[in-house]
Amino acid sequence: MTFLEQGAQELSQSALPGDPRRYLLSEVTAEDYRRTVAEGAERVAAKIAKVDRPATGISVAALEPEIRGIDLERPLSDSAAALDELERIYLRDAVYFHHPRYLAHLNCPIVIPALLGETVLSSINSSLDTWDQSVGGTLIERRLIDWTTDRIGFGSDADGVFTSGGTQSNLQAMLVAREDTLRRVRLQPGETEPDIAILPKLRIFASENSHFSVIKAARMLGLGDGAVIAVASDAERRMQPLALQQELAHCLADGLIPMAVVATAGTTDFGSIDPLPEIANLCERYGVWMHVDAAYGCGLLVSRRRHKLDGIEYANSVTVDFHKSFFQPVSSSALLVADGTTLGYVTYHADYLNPKHSAKTGAPNQVDKSIQTTRRFDALKLWLTLRIMGADAVGELFDEVIDRAYDAWLMLQSDSRFEVVTEPELSTLVFRYIPWEGASPELCDRANLHARSALFASGEAMVAGTKVDGHHYLKFTLLNPRTTLHDIATVLDLLAAHAAELADAYELSGSRAS
Repeated sequence: MTFLEQGAQELSQSALPGDPRRYLLSEVTAEDYRRTVAEGAERVAAKIAKVDRPATGISVAALEPEIRGIDLERPLSDSAAALDELERIYLRDAVYFHHPRYLAHLNCPIVIPALLGETVLSSINSSLDTWDQSVGGTLIERRLIDWTTDRIGFGSDADGVFTSGGTQSNLQAMLVAREDTLRRVRLQPGETEPDIAILPKLRIFASENSHFSVIKAARMLGLGDGAVIAVASDAERRMQPLALQQELAHCLADGLIPMAVVATAGTTDFGSIDPLPEIANLCERYGVWMHVDAAYGCGLLVSRRRHKLDGIEYANSVTVDFHKSFFQPVSSSALLVADGTTLGYVTYHADYLNPKHSAKTGAPNQVDKSIQTTRRFDALKLWLTLRIMGADAVGELFDEVIDRAYDAWLMLQSDSRFEVVTEPELSTLVFRYIPWEGASPELCDRANLHARSALFASGEAMVAGTKVDGHHYLKFTLLNPRTTLHDIATVLDLLAAHAAELADAYELSGSRAS
């Protein structure tokens, strides 16, 4: 038997039952792949078509024993049986973000073109670290980076890289800002301090409403929590430029070094957008790196409200999360920088991966820009979304949820059962139920906490919660264009009923405030 004949025989045998190679995607198993994926897609489609509430409200205590009881040492050896099991332990009780009464976190329903991209990228399994592992995928990602930097308003020197999410993007932005600041300090005449002595002097300035990942990044970069200075916000929960100026001046007066200012374009709690032009002016005056965390607000790049991001073009770096306001599956995020050479701060040449001589050949290795090595081809989801739907259609979807949030704010303003904190700038509303005039802060806290947990347990709807000035509030995060004002009114009635239930019990116990 020739080697060619032997290979053909082995190939045919690899599809036989009992041979583990039959589970590998190959030319022999292509039909099995089509059938199995179609079977999975059919199950999901059937489930989504029947979903009548965003969640079942199942508890950890109820579900955990069922999952722990599964013997992972005894495979089912059948995809249909595995899907039956998955229906019981996951699909049945999953939280469905596409339901119009899911109003909790920054989770969006996803567009079908992006799901097509998810199927393709998972099946081919390209790794976007080096050219010889990705080929066209590298160029597609780079083209999308250029498209996004153009939308931001960066110049021809801009660059960027896709990341796992806003937290990673913010971490890399702070890493690049740290290295850029250290380089600048080293160049000062007479500067002799080693980096280890300079690090404790570095300071990051962020709004008191900024994302927790800024403090987390400082901690991971060896700067410590104290390195992040919380800048006061105004009544609309936006960073106050005067407060920032004062903090920068105090920093310099104390012999410390301003490293970065983080402006937020869409805070998690309020959707507030910091005054970007004024912050940009201060960063230029003080020579400080300006980062804009637009993880939430990046949808404005394709919106009719693009003007809300005016000033973002002056930033040194920008975080965007396409898996929030571009309706993409998790994960799809990116870090963009105005000067592409600054991404070189994370470059490391490994002989087995991206040796220096490969750079001389012009091979576009994305690992040179990323703090990740192996990295999914997440850019494909956005690519197919733009090629099938177009950017304007994505922008229309985001504009619709912003419109809905404004209408919901008007509804809350006229509802005496609730008080709302601020007018929404994007699609988030923070509010709370007030049992009665003069109700104690403690009762208000308890009533709103109870309302949220009881609503989740019912499975009828989901809302988020947060604290404002030390007290518990409820939060709508609207990212579903199919959510109607009727849905919102229904959820408000449900919340009020649950909160009133606790408040009435409180009153009957004789604890009502006089």
